Amino acid sequence: MAAPRTSRRQTSGWAILAICALTFTLPEGAVATPSSINAIARQVAQLQDEAGDAAEYANEAKVKLAKLQQKLSGVKGQQATQSKNVDALKKSLGKIALQAYMDGGMGQGMQLLFAKDPAAYLASAGSLEVLTRTQSIELRRYSTAAQRLQQTSLLVKDQLKQIQATQKEFAAEAAAAQAKLRKAERLLSSLKSEDRAKLLKKQAAEDASSNRNSLVSAKLANKVSGRGGIALRYALKQIGDRYVFGASGTTQWDCSGLTMVAFSQTGISLPHSSSAQYGYGKRISQGSLKPGDLVFFYNRISHVGIYLGNGLMVHAPRPGKRVQVSRISIMPFRGGVRL
Repeated sequence: MAAPRTSRRQTSGWAILAICALTFTLPEGAVATPSSINAIARQVAQLQDEAGDAAEYANEAKVKLAKLQQKLSGVKGQQATQSKNVDALKKSLGKIALQAYMDGGMGQGMQLLFAKDPAAYLASAGSLEVLTRTQSIELRRYSTAAQRLQQTSLLVKDQLKQIQATQKEFAAEAAAAQAKLRKAERLLSSLKSEDRAKLLKKQAAEDASSNRNSLVSAKLANKVSGRGGIALRYALKQIGDRYVFGASGTTQWDCSGLTMVAFSQTGISLPHSSSAQYGYGKRISQGSLKPGDLVFFYNRISHVGIYLGNGLMVHAPRPGKRVQVSRISIMPFRGGVRL
């Protein structure tokens, strides 16, 4: 998990989802002052940011898990084919051994040792060489096939171990995200009902203002061409939709789910993970960004949006917030990608 930090996606949101134990609570019966309410709001926003990070780390593990499972399926297919080949070669060697026994009864060395007429025995060397050569070829084929099968079996075991580790990673990150939200919820529940109502009213007003401003900024996308323009306009149509862990439409999104579906409108298939999406396309510096580029944030990437121009992006910010247009300067910029 990332270290605690100033809320990356605006400190004005407070969850309706949320979580358990808190670092700031009001004494029972105490009256909440504006400063204490704002302090709780900041803590909730911080927790929601951290929950968003954990959710993206879980997405990253999920994408990794899918790749491992796909690779395991392919390796198991190789294992099955190789196993059949080894079995077939075993049968072939068995037939050769049986024929050798039927023809000679004893090994060639023993036959020569006890032969009454060694000269006559050696005179038959031509046919014996053929048999020996056949045996040698079959033995080499069997040995090679058996070694390949053994290597593939070890690879299967390794893939299974990686899958188990990744499953644990996914479960841990998903649990961490939910724990952060439960903690935020507990924070909110520490307030009196009238104070919670004030916060929710303030949040609703800020959401409405954000939506209005976002829709005005969305006009910047009207003249953006190419695949980036198509994806950008699709994402902007989702302004006002809620952020939900692991969601990819049609009215709920997380950050990488929004960008994934937006670019799918152009025929580009992206994984549902911000860090995985960073591995696609051409890397772009902040100074070279163009509308329609993907923008990524934090050293360990945990957020992605689509650049709108003029230092703005459209994104699904975090739990408790809605799809909106924000300045890219609200988070540490990691890099851009042009698809």
